Amino acid sequence: MELMKLEIVTPNGVIFDAEVKQVTLPGSEGEFGVLANHSTLVSLLDTGVIVIEKTDGSEVAVAINSGYVKVDEEKTTCIVDGAVALSGDDSDLAKALEEAKTLLKSTEASNTAIAAAVSKVEHIGKSL
Repeated sequence: MELMKLEIVTPNGVIFDAEVKQVTLPGSEGEFGVLANHSTLVSLLDTGVIVIEKTDGSEVAVAINSGYVKVDEEKTTCIVDGAVALSGDDSDLAKALEEAKTLLKSTEASNTAIAAAVSKVEHIGKSL
């Protein structure tokens, strides 16, 4: 499977920069997936969870509050206002889950979008 470069940038700097198999993004019109050689697009990102499939097949989730994404054939760049990575050992993960819920609930998104994102974060917490 071909790989693509994914970069997630916040006002505090780059929080993810690596080659990945695919990424699922919370677009303003609904979730969508991106693979290597995807056609070029720019889209708004809504409150939600970015799910990244790494080269080893493992997944990383990043809760975001809003932003936009630029996709081209070789690189996907997400520029987001706030983000919390949902990974680490149990104590770090519990803290990250709480930070993610706080971040998601602080947005100006619709209640439905916030509820869906929080539900996804809670599901991720239970599955890890």
